[in-house]
Amino acid sequence: MTNWNRAAIFRRLAWAGAAFCVLALRPADAPVAADWNAEMVRQTLAAGDRRSPPNLAGKDLSGLDLADLDFKAANLAGAVLKRANLAGANLSGANLDLAILRDADLKGADLREASLFSAVLAGADLRNANLAGARLVANLERANLGGANLERLRGGADMKNQPMGLMRLSMSKAKLVGARLAGADLSRALLEFADLSRADLRGANLTRADLSAADLSGAALAGADLTGANLLNARFTAITGRDAIKGLDAAKNLATAIFD
Repeated sequence: MTNWNRAAIFRRLAWAGAAFCVLALRPADAPVAADWNAEMVRQTLAAGDRRSPPNLAGKDLSGLDLADLDFKAANLAGAVLKRANLAGANLSGANLDLAILRDADLKGADLREASLFSAVLAGADLRNANLAGARLVANLERANLGGANLERLRGGADMKNQPMGLMRLSMSKAKLVGARLAGADLSRALLEFADLSRADLRGANLTRADLSAADLSGAALAGADLTGANLLNARFTAITGRDAIKGLDAAKNLATAIFD
């Protein structure tokens, strides 16, 4: 089985929730051996150009120190980057569809306009990363996005591409303290128990999002659309722009939400 096929199968089974099948392919805590070393990655990136973007699709780069490298527009579809160090890396415009970045270090990384459809970033460190305009229908459960730039994020569920059920952005239990989400599309996103305190959500699309027990204390919400969102036990203390929130009366479980 090729690395690409193994990564694709692993990802799709994980997304579908087939935990035991995933463990049968690779135990969650088992050590992962990278296909390449960091120098081979650097050489591949250096050899690429606009006509022939660097191709690292399906490669196992787990645990490698790739900090500050320029992956701009590179093809990393299906790559395995578990626990890799990508701090400060330039991944703007990169194709990271189906990539596995579980527990990866992406602090300060540039992911503007990158595509991360069906990627796994659970537990990843994305503090102060720039994901402005990125396509992010991915698993970011327990990820740390404190101070990250997610303005104009394209995280809405893809209603036309649902071969295995509803594919949506999952940020359950994620840390988004002070994150910039102005104009972000978070429709149908899973944000249960997420920490969105002091986040900028002005003009964000949160229609039908699940914000159960989420903390939005001190968040900026002017122009945000909460139509159909689940606000069960969500906290909205000290928010700004409450009078300009759209669809608040049409939100679910509004009576249980905590306001000043």
